[in-house]
Amino acid sequence: MRIAVLLKSVPDLIEDIPIDEESGEILYDEMSYIPSEWDDQALEEALLIKEESGAEVTAITVDTGESDTMLFTALAKGADHGVKLVGDFDPSLPNRQRAHIFSQYLGPQSFDLVLSGVQAIDDIDGQIPGLVAGILGWPHASVVTEVRAHDNRVIFRQEYAGGLVAEIKVSTPAVIGVQAARKPPRYASIAKVRQIAKSSQLEEVEMSIQEVPSLEILRFYKPIASGHAEMIDGDVDEAVDRIIEILQEHNLMRG
Repeated sequence: MRIAVLLKSVPDLIEDIPIDEESGEILYDEMSYIPSEWDDQALEEALLIKEESGAEVTAITVDTGESDTMLFTALAKGADHGVKLVGDFDPSLPNRQRAHIFSQYLGPQSFDLVLSGVQAIDDIDGQIPGLVAGILGWPHASVVTEVRAHDNRVIFRQEYAGGLVAEIKVSTPAVIGVQAARKPPRYASIAKVRQIAKSSQLEEVEMSIQEVPSLEILRFYKPIASGHAEMIDGDVDEAVDRIIEILQEHNLMRG
């Protein structure tokens, strides 16, 4: 079985997101990026299938910057191949265009299974798996928590309301959006990633952008602080007195 895992770099939210005050645009070049945590879950599930069935795993990303380390990390964790789809792309690439780029590459490659994170922190719309499946005309499911391969079929689990779990079988090829892997994503040390970077080579494939209908973001705004919290010091009696004062000041309590 040949498995493709779709990876994406997302902003590191430990840092503040820089926004141009005049235009309201995000300054993508001033941010640092990390692999999407949901894509990391998808990669782990693919590697578990590889360990169980001997599948071949290919990590694929659209190169919007800082892609090499992410792919070398996937190789260090156990992926067999790393593919970088290159072109005139930037981090603001809409998901619909990203899905078309992925699909252009995946279509003629004879993959049996495509795994992707169910969403990403910079869009949270869960569109990539569904869009890729729609373009390719393949079966699709998302919010999946377990994937197992049996011959030319895939059995996966989805969680429903009320604690119900559905076990679903689908013929390949198929596209699945992974919510969580069966095990926590494995760790690859910096030393191992550097070693892989020296001994392995990424495949670069030139791709083009397809014009598709898309939303236009007018501008971004930083949250505006409307007030602040008051820390109440002192013993219990003093704290109680101050709370009563605050409630009276806001006409929430009559004295």
